[in-house]
Amino acid sequence: QVRLVESGGGLVQAGGSLRLSCLASGFSDSALGWFRQAPGKEREFVSSITKSGSIFYADSVKGRFTISRDYARNTMYLQMNSLKPEDSGVYYCASDLSSGEWDYWGQGTQVTVSS
Repeated sequence: QVRLVESGGGLVQAGGSLRLSCLASGFSDSALGWFRQAPGKEREFVSSITKSGSIFYADSVKGRFTISRDYARNTMYLQMNSLKPEDSGVYYCASDLSSGEWDYWGQGTQVTVSS
């Protein structure tokens, strides 16, 4: 059974940092990604890391966010620096086992950046 559990969200002032974690279980390997959704907006892509280690970022977070994964801990991270109020939202992690689609999702963790 695939399971993704996010943690690390919270309230931070603009310019601050947070590190999100996504603990994955139920599969040996997959592409993993971070998405976010602000109130009244559609969910949007933030960053992803493939099985081979290729990394992608949305233009809005390039240079500020860093994605990584620790296979020994079955955990993916998102280090978020220089946070802005527009980074606020619920952050979700997702997995793509092999279908080319983001087919499993976590429950999300709230990030709020105050101005």
